[in-house]
Amino acid sequence: MAELTPGVWTLDAAHTEIGFSVRHAAVSKTRGRFEEAESTVTVAENVADSVVEASIKIDSLDTRNADRDSHLKSADFFDAEQHPTMNFKSTSFELDGEDLVVKGDLTIKGETRPVELKGEFGGVATDPFGTTRFGVSVSTQISRKEFGITWNAALETGGVLVGDKVTITIDAEYVAPQA
Repeated sequence: MAELTPGVWTLDAAHTEIGFSVRHAAVSKTRGRFEEAESTVTVAENVADSVVEASIKIDSLDTRNADRDSHLKSADFFDAEQHPTMNFKSTSFELDGEDLVVKGDLTIKGETRPVELKGEFGGVATDPFGTTRFGVSVSTQISRKEFGITWNAALETGGVLVGDKVTITIDAEYVAPQA
């Protein structure tokens, strides 16, 4: 296995998925993903001092339903015109074997809140083309109301159309700094 060497590792968007799910109509979950993101992990000599930064384009949102996507991009939800990206910057980085915890500040729609991404470090490998990469699978749960995303509609049977808790999942690959 290759080594997690210090330097600025860049996101391989072609091998990354940033998804979300939220309760819909109180009976099921609706899922979506963001197709465009930029991210770096600046790996420090002491891995605990490493820093993750990411920017995700709101306009790249895809739930496989064009009408829903347009509504989510509108001022009712993300307000993509005024807030074209959601951003993350880590404040701590804990790696213990495969266990990974990255704490940081997430900004959505101009509101910044602390989040904790927990999951798995997939390891480091060199692919058949000579590119060294590492992978992570992490997730967190946020309250959309804390980020100013409050639109909803009451259901006839009680409850609301869109749940407050949103689960964010990230499966990402990063490419090693070029020598």
